[in-house]
Amino acid sequence: MKFSAPTFQTQIESPLGAMLLAASEKGLRGAWFVQGQRHMPDRSDWIHAQDNAFLMQAQEQLRNYFSGKALSFSIPLDLGCGTRFQQTVWRALLKIPRGSTTSYGQLSAEIGKPKAVRALGGAVGRNPLSIIVPCHRVIGADGSLTGYAGGLERKVKLLQLEGLSY
Repeated sequence: MKFSAPTFQTQIESPLGAMLLAASEKGLRGAWFVQGQRHMPDRSDWIHAQDNAFLMQAQEQLRNYFSGKALSFSIPLDLGCGTRFQQTVWRALLKIPRGSTTSYGQLSAEIGKPKAVRALGGAVGRNPLSIIVPCHRVIGADGSLTGYAGGLERKVKLLQLEGLSY
């Protein structure tokens, strides 16, 4: 993932552990768990900013999500760090309703690439916006829980928070 400058960052606490949030001047560009997260970006040139409007909005919406007050997110997103294919996958993830799941195969068919299941899995795994772009709603074709860059334990908790039993 390549993040153009400037990128603003802050860290927040969540019920599932500390999270790193990142934003550009266009919108939110990242939400990762600080511990146990795969695919963390290089943030050596990012700017610490507690008062960035997108970061504050993301904090509030995540707080409402975890408390059950919000069913979805409305914050502007900046998906520009991904390839065209990754961005297509991430936009498709946004269409999966809260409280439901889809399989990698179903999702790859939905984007018109039914044979690209493996590539789609890679794009899902590199989703920079955990929870907000709901990659945790993607499961195996047999209904099994498969990888989650934030850890399977968190995936289970997120699905349970959304009313699914796993």
